[in-house]
Parts: sequence; structure tokens; C-alpha cells
Amino acid sequence: MNKIACITGASSGIGFATSKALADLGYQLILCGRRRERLEALQQSISLPSYILTFDVRNWSEVEQAFQSLPTEWKNIDLLINNAGNAHGLSPIQEGSLADWDAMLHGNVNGLLYVSKMVIPEMIRREQGHIINISSIAGKQTYANGNVYCASKAAVEALSQGMRIDLNPFNVKVSNIAPGAVNTEFSAVRFKGDLPRAESVYQGFTPLDAADIASLIAYMVSCPAHVNLADVTILPSAQASATQIKKVL
Repeated sequence: MNKIACITGASSGIGFATSKALADLGYQLILCGRRRERLEALQQSISLPSYILTFDVRNWSEVEQAFQSLPTEWKNIDLLINNAGNAHGLSPIQEGSLADWDAMLHGNVNGLLYVSKMVIPEMIRREQGHIINISSIAGKQTYANGNVYCASKAAVEALSQGMRIDLNPFNVKVSNIAPGAVNTEFSAVRFKGDLPRAESVYQGFTPLDAADIASLIAYMVSCPAHVNLADVTILPSAQASATQIKKVL
């Protein structure tokens, strides 16, 4: 078989675009997500073999059961893209929702750990592999009302560094990508379906789109074996920091 890539959150946004980009590079894909109908539509658009796993990354038993169900020929995962994650709400800490906090911490931190725990042992056994974690500019720069979301992405940053150290003896690369403003379903989820508010986030400038991040991932995995782009921050040209974006309205 060709190399196998496993992408979480493949049903939309960055995960969807990355699946397409990796298929173009010849990877066979394990497409992971909660919305099976979207994964099936994605699968139909990819010419190379692919395999669907439907689970919620926040639920350890679902993650464990899903990966244990993989046929033997799909277990040797060469590339893991830890993309699944979310933002819920934009409130000062004293007004934050417990449900929103749990959703972000369980999805952005626990989910990354759960999936990695199922994939890493085989990479260690084979002494080869590449893990790419999708962080955020919010993991590097905390902003007002971003408290728990920023904390969850800062955890992804720390985990990427820790994984890189721990897996170095086993020839497993670990990379971290920290995107700035990317026009996906991100803001629609954060603002709980308030589409006018979500769309206003990207007005007045040209944000990144999912294909921009997918192109970066394709470049990262195409580098020579001795090269690891360990930590990349990618911003639209109009953005200077987590909170400073030049807008023309």
C-alpha cells in the first residue's frame, strides 16, 4: 500500500481540504469525523483507497473502538493530522459557560491525546511517522475573552513540543501549525450559528482559507526526510497578531 494518512475533523474545513491535498500526493486516507454522510461524500471524490472512521474525539471509548476496528492493512499509519477542534463562545472568564469550556478542553486537548495514543505505538514500533498538530495563533497570544480557547490551544503548543521530545528517539517527526484567521465553519460554531456575526469576522480583508493550510501541510510532508518544519505560524497578510488585522470597510 501507499503511505497512509489519518485526518481527524475530515468532514469540513481544514480537514476536508487537507484530505484532498494528501490524496493528490498519493496518500491513502483514514477519514475521521462525526458526520458520516460528509465523510462518505468526501470519500466518493477521492480516487485512491480510503477508510472512514466515525467517532467523537472527545469520547475515549469511541476513539479506542474506532481504531481497534481498523483492518490490519490500515493500521500502519504514516501521517497523523490532529485537526479536530472547536471554539465555543467569546466571553470574559467570569461569564463563561461550563459546557463551552468542556467542549473546548475535551475537543482540543483530550481529543488530540486520545487519537495520538492510538496511533503513536505503531509509529514507535516501526520507528517512522509524522504527526502534525493544528494549533492556533491563539495558542501563542492570549486575547480578551478568548481565555479557555487560548488555554486549550496553548496546551496543543506544549503537547507538540513534548511529543517532539519524547518521540525523537523513535524517528517520529512532530510538527505544529498555528493558523491565524481562516474562513471556515470556525466562527459559525463559536457564535452558535449566528451567521451574520460569524461572517463579520472576515469582512474588510482577505482571510486564509482551508486550502491555504492544506497546501502548507502538503509542503511539510513533502520535505526531505531529514527536514522537519517543527512550528509554523501562518497568517493572512492583513493580520499582524492575534488581535490586529488591517480591515478596509
